Amino acid sequence: MTAASRLHFGGDYNPEQWPEETWAEDMLLMKEAGVTMVTAGIFSWAKVEPRPGEYDFGWFDRVMDHLGDAGIRVCLATMTASPPPWLSRLHPEVLPESADGSRRWPGGRQHYCPSSPVYRTYAARLVERLATRYAEHPALDTWHVGNEYGCHTRQCYCDVSAADFRRWLGERYGTVEELNDAWSTAFWSQRYDTFDEVLPPRLAPTFANPAQQLDYWRFSDDALRQCYLAEHAVLRRVTPDVPVTTNLMPQHKPVDAFAWAPHQDVMSLDYYQDPYDPMAHRVAAFSFDLMRSARDGQPWMLLEQAPSAVNWRPRNGPKKPGTMRLWSWQAVAQGADAVLYFQWRQSRGGAEKFHSAMLPHAGTDTRVFREVADLGRELASVPEIAGTRSRADAALLTDWNSWWALELDSHPSTSLDQSLINRAHHQTLFEAGVACDILPPDRDLSAYRLVVVPNLYLLTEDDARRLEAYVEGGGHLLVSFFSGIVDECDRIRPGGYPAHLRRLLGLRTEEFWPLDEGARVSVHGALNGTADLWSEVIHLEGAEAVARFTDGDLAGGPAVTRHAFGSGTAWYLGTRLDATAMRALMDQVRAAADVRPVLPGLPAHVQATVREGAGTRFLFLLNHGPGSAVVELPAPLRDRLRPDAEPAATVTLAPRGVA
Repeated sequence: MTAASRLHFGGDYNPEQWPEETWAEDMLLMKEAGVTMVTAGIFSWAKVEPRPGEYDFGWFDRVMDHLGDAGIRVCLATMTASPPPWLSRLHPEVLPESADGSRRWPGGRQHYCPSSPVYRTYAARLVERLATRYAEHPALDTWHVGNEYGCHTRQCYCDVSAADFRRWLGERYGTVEELNDAWSTAFWSQRYDTFDEVLPPRLAPTFANPAQQLDYWRFSDDALRQCYLAEHAVLRRVTPDVPVTTNLMPQHKPVDAFAWAPHQDVMSLDYYQDPYDPMAHRVAAFSFDLMRSARDGQPWMLLEQAPSAVNWRPRNGPKKPGTMRLWSWQAVAQGADAVLYFQWRQSRGGAEKFHSAMLPHAGTDTRVFREVADLGRELASVPEIAGTRSRADAALLTDWNSWWALELDSHPSTSLDQSLINRAHHQTLFEAGVACDILPPDRDLSAYRLVVVPNLYLLTEDDARRLEAYVEGGGHLLVSFFSGIVDECDRIRPGGYPAHLRRLLGLRTEEFWPLDEGARVSVHGALNGTADLWSEVIHLEGAEAVARFTDGDLAGGPAVTRHAFGSGTAWYLGTRLDATAMRALMDQVRAAADVRPVLPGLPAHVQATVREGAGTRFLFLLNHGPGSAVVELPAPLRDRLRPDAEPAATVTLAPRGVA
């Protein structure tokens, strides 16, 4: 975004789906709804380039002019998310293939191999035309490259990808001898004599080489990013002063948000909560915190959400009255400076015709349009929020390389889910009203009182040393099970588990003891509860047992430990606690670290966050519960969403209420 002068509001605009006579009405209704920004052109490639090398931008010129005349800024898409049918007809080699060799055909979207030089060449040619044509257009605000990278084509296994993978491996390892060592190819007679023998991890008779699989996750993420960077380079050259972004997806395994963040001027997220999920706001909170943290606290953009129901779940429930407003304000409360939707006008045909839109099939006399317009007015009433930031005393560490490695096959348990593990730890902080940043393990941690490591199965030696230095310097660290087990090549660290973390944690794990599906064990000590999924045979080497298993195969053994290390403390959790016990543990760790909630004494289900800057401090209160809630404030404050209200020391929030 070119300036943080207001909170932007709007949605995807797809005028090519509608007769041109509707465009003038769109502009009037957008102004009525308070729209300040649209994303335009995401799926316009086939219309602006109907035949190879033949361009028709006249209709899109009129769209841009209409938007500019209406005072609406444009987040202009590069139009490359869905290639036109003629491209795969002329070049069938651009189509992706799955691990079993089956081809993915046109008829949907994202039907391209990310490694395809043909696709990248045609895409860059279009972007060059697009950027040159609209570089000086007054409505242009931000570039939106591609769309939801890796959503449908996460990995491609075709011969084009195989050749690109071999090139990538050559750059990574230099020699085939280094590759053989990294991939442990002495196992199962997998030794390679030349890079030409290497293939992607296609469908094999049994478990594929785990290091090969891990590298293919890395390579596939890089291939997607190279598509983005090819277009990014054109935009930087032609329009060096226009910000560039792309819309990531929440907790999206194929795309490493931390690796993409340095290449974006502003982080953007598409987020679709499930109205039937009572935990939806807690799940969203993790992704919102990650977006805010990925670029050091910089405000981000909620580039897509649904005004009501989506179309792609088995049961597509609508958002109850007030829910859309509440969840939109949650994004702002957690750092968003833009709230946009998919999409402006609900489609008449196509796969998303039942996906809700700002302007529904039933028109303006609808609950959805009224709620949208009301939110547009609210956001416009508090422009000072834009550009403000949050700070946190707690950080949660996660890493895509470790995620990819953790969920490979042939492990002690294949029930380990990095997203669920992350959220279980984050949820305890969220419920306690504690602000939390989400970071990769290679960031500077010195500013945080508490660092939480839900799981870092793959941990580099440098990152392990960083954790040691953090605790030694006075930090408080909570590490959960199956962390610090392998190196960057998914090889076991020598010296016993958890290798480089043994000295820091003051313990040794002799044996992993995953629990059978549905099995639970009891844990008692300074906290009491039950546990499932995982346990370990832990030997203390300086740490003390905070709680022990009291039944099951490991009865009497440590389940939770604490170790004084330098000026700080390292805690270890060797199992998965139930939610109540997990909250009790986190409360103990927080108390020891002196990490306090944003607002003490919050009622259940009420979220409190703070954004501040330029001498202004905003406290956000959001009631995610089914009943009203009374919140005691630290001093009389004025609710900016109720301009006629007097300052008060208490706030009563209705169900789904916001202040």
